[in-house]
Amino acid sequence: MKRMKKQRENIRSQMSDAKRLSELRIVLMGYKAAGKSSAGNSILGREEFDLKRSAQCVRRHGGVADRHITVIEAPGWWKNEPIEESPELLKQEIVLSVSLCPPGPQAVLLIIRVDIGFKEDERKVLQGYLDLLGERVWSHTIVLFTHGDSLLDTSIEQHIESEGQDLRWLLDKCGNRYHVLNNQNRSDHTQIKELLEKIEETVAQNNSCHFEIDRKILQEMKERRRAEEERAEERMKRMKKQRDDIRSQMSEAQRLSELRIVLMGYRAAGKSSTGNSILGREEFDLKRSAQCVRRHGEVADRHITVNEAPGWWRNYTVEDSPELLKQEILLSVSLCPPGPHAVLLIIRVDTRFKEIHRKAVQGHLDLLGERVWSHTIVLFTCGDSLLDTSIEQHIESEGQDLQWLLDKCGNRYHVLNNQNRSDHTQIKELLEKIEETVAQNNGCHFEINRKLLQEIKERRRAEEERAEERMKRITKRRDNIRSQMSDAQRLSELRIVLMGYKLAGKSSAGNLILGREEFDLKRSAQCVRRHGE
Repeated sequence: MKRMKKQRENIRSQMSDAKRLSELRIVLMGYKAAGKSSAGNSILGREEFDLKRSAQCVRRHGGVADRHITVIEAPGWWKNEPIEESPELLKQEIVLSVSLCPPGPQAVLLIIRVDIGFKEDERKVLQGYLDLLGERVWSHTIVLFTHGDSLLDTSIEQHIESEGQDLRWLLDKCGNRYHVLNNQNRSDHTQIKELLEKIEETVAQNNSCHFEIDRKILQEMKERRRAEEERAEERMKRMKKQRDDIRSQMSEAQRLSELRIVLMGYRAAGKSSTGNSILGREEFDLKRSAQCVRRHGEVADRHITVNEAPGWWRNYTVEDSPELLKQEILLSVSLCPPGPHAVLLIIRVDTRFKEIHRKAVQGHLDLLGERVWSHTIVLFTCGDSLLDTSIEQHIESEGQDLQWLLDKCGNRYHVLNNQNRSDHTQIKELLEKIEETVAQNNGCHFEINRKLLQEIKERRRAEEERAEERMKRITKRRDNIRSQMSDAQRLSELRIVLMGYKLAGKSSAGNLILGREEFDLKRSAQCVRRHGE
């Protein structure tokens, strides 16, 4: 506190009245739900920013304390998600945000909630995003803590020191510039007055200069965005023409009274939610299953069968997946005989789709043979995160791996917002796209190679017999041992060593055995010993 107070007094003593700025340009940056929109509304003194998220930068103006204020809100990132996992469009918007208040912002307000912890993961994520703007941005950055009301009678300095080295690193990186805002108490104008003074002091520290991003970086970004928008427009036209051509050749007789669908994708992609959206009710349990799950329902005068295959780990290629999972994927298309009309490949739209993910998808679908691709539609979930961005813009900005996948699937795709089940048009349009896919395949469903399916079924049967035999063997052995044990052989002390590869779950197993959190889940290079009753 003393350090910041002294720093501010030194700056103010060197500032003349002429350095009181009549115009301020501010960029708000931070993770989702940090309070950026509320902070913008507090600064401008009215509801200018919609509290709903936007995928694009939002600019607002206002007169505050005899100053003209421009506030730019950049879209937020997921708090714990590394920059490498974020969509390209988000990174582009962050870079472009500082160009929307020319000639550049006098301050970047980095918004952080004071009521939740700030750990190493958050610090690394935040650092990654600000580094997109170059090293110089840090000298123009002020950390703005929101939810200041949660501090109660604790000072912000006490909070900073108690949070640990990651928050302290951030404050040091920003030249110990910070401010606390209580967005619930807009009537306290002193908090905004003081924030604007701190921004003026930041400008004075930077020799009255604003922040300006490297023009070459900005130009490259704008050119890339322009090219992506042109390709997005072209993709949208291509899909529309493709659909129109198919529909014009379809007769009423080709409107199917029955549809058989298989949902496929990595874990947590939204397969179960999608199944529930299609059927219009909670048929699929959102808990994971290691086996295929089949459900039926009547939707838009059609009998719908939906089969959900278990998911693979997103970053695991097919070689890393267990044999049982691969067998279930193969069997999934046989559980809606004579075969599915469409395979819906589920992909989240709010995370990156990189080469490793493309290889994982390709490997798992290739288990079904090359023909499966002509029956596959890419179904993007978490469509609400697109907000005011088109799916085509997302596809073109994500790069060649996602584009390869769309091309492999004949440019068939659909976006679903599983949070908005009341919008029946999105399911109606999906079912129409499935009918069009069937028409493209000359009215035929997908059918896996029968020889391959027979081999899998025989192998599964043999494995189940061996599993039953193993279970009987171990049960018999345990019963034999217990029958020969006396009560005296019940040990009052047990000594156990846990051994295994990293991330196998040794610490968690130790905690389960002892019935409490004795082992830290962080890795250790040395043996750790714990005791318990």
